Parts: sequence; C-alpha cells; structure tokens
Amino acid sequence: MHSLLKFTDNGIYCPEGEFYIDPWRPVKKALITHAHADHSRPGHQHYLAHLHSETIMRQRLGVNIQIETINYDESININGVKVSFHPAGHIPGSAQIRIEYKGKIAVVSGDYKLEDDGLSTPFESINCHEFVTETTFGLPIYQWKPQSETFNEINHWWKKNKADGKTSVIFAYALGKAQRIMKNVDTNIGKIYTHGAVESATEALRKTGLDLPETTKITNDIPKKEYQGNLVIATPASIGTTWMKKLAPYSTGIASGWMMLRGTRRRKAADRGFVLSDHADWNGLLEAVKLSEAETIYSTHGYSNVFTKYLQEQGLNAISLDTQFEGESLDSEL
Repeated sequence: MHSLLKFTDNGIYCPEGEFYIDPWRPVKKALITHAHADHSRPGHQHYLAHLHSETIMRQRLGVNIQIETINYDESININGVKVSFHPAGHIPGSAQIRIEYKGKIAVVSGDYKLEDDGLSTPFESINCHEFVTETTFGLPIYQWKPQSETFNEINHWWKKNKADGKTSVIFAYALGKAQRIMKNVDTNIGKIYTHGAVESATEALRKTGLDLPETTKITNDIPKKEYQGNLVIATPASIGTTWMKKLAPYSTGIASGWMMLRGTRRRKAADRGFVLSDHADWNGLLEAVKLSEAETIYSTHGYSNVFTKYLQEQGLNAISLDTQFEGESLDSEL
C-alpha cells in the first residue's frame, strides 16, 4: 500500500498535502497535535492546531505566530488531502490528526491516553490504514490503576501533611498534568497555590473556557505561614531549588508515570511518588492499536523497539521510528 506519510529529517511529512505533523525543524506548514514543547516548536511559517491550543502556543511561541485553528471532527482540505482533528485525551486541546487521500487513511495520534481524566476531551478511536502511535510507556510493567485511586492517595497525603502543619508540594509538568491535579483533588482540604509556570499555563487554559478551581500564584509578598496546610503545584524544575525555602516546612510528591519504577522517586529526593501519567499505559497502547484496525503501525518515542517487536510477534506490520519527541519527562516543564 502506498503510504500517506513520509518520515524525514524534519519530521512526519504528508507529500500529497505538502505539510508536516509536529515537525522538529522549521517548515512552511506545520499541523500540531498539542501544545507541549516537544510537539509544538518555534520557527514554522504557518501552524494549524486545535482551537484550545492557540492561547498556550501564542504564549510559548510568540503572539504573532501565524496560526489557524480547527475544532474536533471538523474537516478541511489541504491540497486535496482531507484533514481532521480528533480527541487524543492527553491534555486539553490534544488531537489525533486524521488524513485521507484517495481512499487511504492515516492517523498520527501524537500523545494520548484512553482514560477519561475529567479534564481533557476523551480519546476517540479512529479506523485507519496507517496508525502512528507513541510508546512512552510501551512496556508491560506500566499498567495504571484508575486515577480515582491515585487522587485518593494524594488527598490522604495532603490531609496528613495539613494535620502535621506542613505544606504539600506536588511536582507536575505545567501544561496538562498540573491542571488535571487541581481539577481532581479535594479542594475542601485547603487552598491551591501554584508556581509561576503552572499559573501561566492555567490562565491560558482558563481562557479557552476550561472550568478549573481557584488557584493563587506564589509571590514574594505572600507570608510564609499562608502555605502551611495547603497544596502547592510546582514544576519538576523546582525540585531542590532555593525557591522551595519559602514553603517550609513541607512534604514533597511527584506525579508521573515514572513513579511506577522503584528508585525514580529516591533519585529525585521526593517524599512520595504518585503514579499519574497523561500517556497510555501498556494495555492502553495495545487497545488503541487494536481499535484503529490499522494495517501498518508506526511506533515513536519511548520503548518503540520493544513495542514494535511485540506487535510483530502478534502478526502485525509494525515499524519503529526514530523521532525527537520526548514523551513524559521528569526534567522538563513541557
């Protein structure tokens, strides 16, 4: 079968449509699956993204970028190629990009998860001939429990810290994960304070109409005692910095899929690790591939070689790709 996709040094390219999807080098026309920094990069002449990604992309890439927006399930024609964006369930505004040309369909899923997190528009499976999937957590060890159980753990930790007169500081990347936490924790326990980068992303998402609880940006004029008993959502880059001193006494927690691995929390010197990822786990990845009914599956970033080998053993036509996508990182703010 003739492929609708070409994998180049600039990124994933659709020759018929003359556009790229999440390219990592500057190109003329870039279709963007979501606003995280490893997928939405500076320097492109023209961007196309979901309408809920526009505010954060202008905030991060510059207010004057040339960007066109599209809603979910809305179709447009680009050089004879039918293009539509569909929910990926990763973060607000995240999309799978479906392209169709002469009866052939390809879907580039970007980053995604199948669990409804109560914040993002839930994942929607799309039948296609070619499916490009991430494999950030493409090992059988990565199997998430329902997020309600994880948030019960976070709430219990917060309550205990409050009883002990401590501030609860939870580290999560600024766009998506931070808002998922504030949306799902029990705000009856106390107030939510935010690191500047988290508050900036939160304000951008509020402008899209997203309903989020009240948060207060941490500033130097807030008395230290105000934080005690409350929750602070900060970026992983804050770990071990002098910025943390104003929050003492505190207990720290990291929210990430990587917390499934013993030793990761210790390396980051956090008191608690909460397994919470905005990416599909092993079973979720397999389910997405199955639902796509794709003839060819391309695996990108993460454990792509292992995942591809498994799919091949199941008799599927699977191919592993080298890309510059990062997946879930504990060291960047995404």
